[in-house]
Amino acid sequence: MINEKVQQALNDQILAEMWSANLYLSMSFYMAVEGYDGLSHWLKKQSQEEMEHAYDMADYVLKRGGVPKVEKIDVVPQGWGSPEEVFKHVYEHECHVSKLINNIMDLAVEQRDNATQDFMWKYVREQVEEEATALNIYEKAKKASEAGLLFLDSKLGQRK
Repeated sequence: MINEKVQQALNDQILAEMWSANLYLSMSFYMAVEGYDGLSHWLKKQSQEEMEHAYDMADYVLKRGGVPKVEKIDVVPQGWGSPEEVFKHVYEHECHVSKLINNIMDLAVEQRDNATQDFMWKYVREQVEEEATALNIYEKAKKASEAGLLFLDSKLGQRK
């Protein structure tokens, strides 16, 4: 049976993942309106990935005999500025998510919940990749001219 504190932390993270999915979807729509179809595509894929995380965490809570919950999801911003600004926000958001994941891991250690520690390690490792990818795109967008942004747009549009 899952510990009540751990269950609550995971439910909070499920909500955070769903909010993140909406955040990236908002960014995706904005980039599409701005004419960056590749950036839009990449962000939409990111949105889908965040929902998969929410589903995975809910499944884990269920397997441990807990009750996953979907609470009210706050609205997300709608206006973003330049592609550089968008990916600065993406990077900052991924750093924030890393802190949330680390807090759950710390709680699992404190509660001596080895199963949750094991489950969360994949998210700890994934956040290293997420931060690095977002920072890389942000750095490229900062250096890019309009032609460079169009090239970056084309490359990111190839994400599977």
